[in-house]
Amino acid sequence: MKSLVIEFFSLIGMLFYSCSGDDVPVMETGSAKPMPGEWIDADTDHRVKRLSDTGSISRSFYFHNNPFIPQMDNEGDLMVYYGNYPENPDDRLRRSFVGRQLFTVNLKTLEQKQITDHPGEISGEIVGMKSRKVFYQTGDSVFFAHIDSRATELIYVFPDSIRGTVTTLNADETLLGGVANGPEKTEILNRFPRKGDFFARIYEAKIPHSLITIDLRTGTLKKIFSDTAWLNHVQFSPADPNLLMFCHEGPWHLLDRIWTIDLRTGEARMMHERTMPMEIAGHEFFSRDGQTIWFDLQLPKGETFYLAGLELSTGKEKHYAMTRDEWSIHFNISPDQSLFAGDGGDPEQVARARDGRWIYLFTPQGDSLRSKRLVNMKHHDYDLEPNVHFSPDGKWIIFRANFEGASQIYAVEIQ
Repeated sequence: MKSLVIEFFSLIGMLFYSCSGDDVPVMETGSAKPMPGEWIDADTDHRVKRLSDTGSISRSFYFHNNPFIPQMDNEGDLMVYYGNYPENPDDRLRRSFVGRQLFTVNLKTLEQKQITDHPGEISGEIVGMKSRKVFYQTGDSVFFAHIDSRATELIYVFPDSIRGTVTTLNADETLLGGVANGPEKTEILNRFPRKGDFFARIYEAKIPHSLITIDLRTGTLKKIFSDTAWLNHVQFSPADPNLLMFCHEGPWHLLDRIWTIDLRTGEARMMHERTMPMEIAGHEFFSRDGQTIWFDLQLPKGETFYLAGLELSTGKEKHYAMTRDEWSIHFNISPDQSLFAGDGGDPEQVARARDGRWIYLFTPQGDSLRSKRLVNMKHHDYDLEPNVHFSPDGKWIIFRANFEGASQIYAVEIQ
């Protein structure tokens, strides 16, 4: 036993090396609980650091929701996230989020500040980069909180006749966008809280849905499009304040998912039409300049894998091929639009990857993506989807993970 203890501490000693004058451990990611605040992933040689406080369960935003507030001078960019999170959250179970609050972390200094102190359940991942406000909803009421002053203001209260949620802010920060739906949807969610149970039921129920906007200047709600399809993933263009993207939600192989609507004309357009049985396209997001819609494309489902980009001005598509193991639940694009990131997937995901649990960096090369593994995620439970974001300076990829037990937020250095 004594020899084993000596060998153990000898191994720990070997895992440290000097980097820029600081001792940073080289470790298998997730091999210790807790991990240190910073380490080098032993499988990739990339530096990883924790952005959140281990004293609170924390969670970064969904992949297509911008969490960043630009710095005004040189004090550091801010990232908004949820803290004080309920125990053991995952992405496949609908839960109550009473107690969680919105925080910021300074990406330069790692200083953290609590922005909201709301007693009820709050939701919404909406950040105004220009106004320096975060927007959130509790019950039927929509609020904003100012990042700097932390002043909070009530914006809108939904009438009893409308069950609505807001999820996005337009480019000139004058409109919130979201969805209103019939009460049947809420009833299904309450009865069947797991995604695997409610997903097909909501799709099959053909519940009335409407796309809505709330004008922040006048407080006026407007229904801009209605359908019996399940409308979801509502995203305003980052460039055109009148262009809204949404999806027809449900089993991807049964529907044409990706749509846009022009608020000036009310015209709704399908963006990508399926070309074969069992083809799927989804997890769509805008490019940084708003000129392209990127999405996961499989021809057919679970067989061949692409990151596809549809050019809005021409309708032309670009397909970047990848392997089964490189496929990721979500992708994202760098600030200069030259690189992509992916959050990988476990064997239970659609790609059935045998070795896909990695945070990836992708470089376009011809018609394919050349991958680089940044973080080994084998100790992460993919019930919580990592949801990658590039940092505003393009030097880090930020993600959430539970390899320390509770959900925390991390950044991995690209170089």
